[in-house]
Amino acid sequence: MTAAGDVAPTEDVTNEAAESDAAASSERLWEIDALRGVAIIMMVIYHFTYDLDQFGSFDIGANTGNWQRFANLTAFMFVSLVGVSLVLSYTRATARLADEWSLAQKYLLRGVRIFGYGMLITVAVWLFAPGGSIIFGILHLIGLSIIFAYPFLRWPKAALPVGAGLIVLGIFMGYPRVDFPWLVWLGFRPEGIGSMYDYRPMIPWFGVALLGISAGYLLYRNGIRRFRFPDWSHLGPVRWLSTTGRYSLAIYLIHQPVILVVLELTGVIDLGMF
Repeated sequence: MTAAGDVAPTEDVTNEAAESDAAASSERLWEIDALRGVAIIMMVIYHFTYDLDQFGSFDIGANTGNWQRFANLTAFMFVSLVGVSLVLSYTRATARLADEWSLAQKYLLRGVRIFGYGMLITVAVWLFAPGGSIIFGILHLIGLSIIFAYPFLRWPKAALPVGAGLIVLGIFMGYPRVDFPWLVWLGFRPEGIGSMYDYRPMIPWFGVALLGISAGYLLYRNGIRRFRFPDWSHLGPVRWLSTTGRYSLAIYLIHQPVILVVLELTGVIDLGMF
């Protein structure tokens, strides 16, 4: 028979364990930030190369071959990390928000905000680079993915088969030409649309976000790391990458104008900006 005095230590241990799990799930995971930092650096490198190829006298072929593969790998890292980050965010949000509508509204508003940033870039390119357009780039993709991913955060077992199916469909479908513009966001390219920069339609790229959700639940269920991993967060380069990853959106929004201005000021390209 257990005495009443023997119960309290057990309850204390249980409470401490629960509090420890809650605290762990609310901490930033340095490896996710660092990977996002790697992706943002890869993006800056690619766009620097693209600008030299597009606006300078450098025949690099940034839209072909290994450079195109490099761009696709960068996008794959970004979008899959969006899925992983959504899992971590959802874990924390469910601990704070009780009702379903508050949770859904959180991701709806976040997705609309990111999509809005994408539309600002669309307008900026239309004004300053009339030779091409960004109709549905990576920020448009991420914005809609955050909104459409919400059901898969509640039922994560569906993320892997649906994500894999979208990727396979995208591979076999390609980007078919159509006579109407309304499904350009899905991957159907209108005839005569011209050059579209940074085109990342939902098929197949939303599938990559869903793979990230599946990986997030496998590796970080309940927001806690489920695997052993050496702690490199104290290393200088890793700290720098993690900090860079935390500000990836801001860097994405400003990096291209900065690159173009620097290249113009140094005389590497001539856009007639100054």
